[in-house]
Amino acid sequence: MIPDMYAQSIYTIDFHELQRRGIKSVIVDLDNTLVESTRPDATPRLIEWLDEVKHMGFQVIIVSNNTKTRVSQFATPLQIPYIHTAKKPLSQAFRKALQMMGSNKEETVVIGDQLLTDVLGGNRMGLYTILVTPVSNVDGFFTRINRQIERLVFRWMEKRGLLRWEENH
Repeated sequence: MIPDMYAQSIYTIDFHELQRRGIKSVIVDLDNTLVESTRPDATPRLIEWLDEVKHMGFQVIIVSNNTKTRVSQFATPLQIPYIHTAKKPLSQAFRKALQMMGSNKEETVVIGDQLLTDVLGGNRMGLYTILVTPVSNVDGFFTRINRQIERLVFRWMEKRGLLRWEENH
């Protein structure tokens, strides 16, 4: 459950450093990672970020536990492939994302805002994981439960000195 890196947001991640690590593909969560769960479409800043990341040669795919309607309405105008109803942390959607991008585990990063879905799922697959601070504190029912469990896990890890991930601000 321990992420490889922690970042304040997607915008503070050093993608040049990821390239140096051999990362070529990005699996990214949608809600509270890219935008607020209540925002129907991308912000101008996000569009610029996506363009920059793609221009650097990264492949990007959205993998979300949200519905087809939500994810497709967000991703289609951006021309980004997506997987909806992913059932993270289960491995199936991560495997499908790797297949869709023609990527392998060693060259793929998972970026998300939740330990129990994004980080746990990515780590179970052997992927490099980055936990970002949620964009908003507005969460759905299941996410609120996950956040409570996350707080307990963070406290447990902190007491045992396990919070030694790379900080990137």
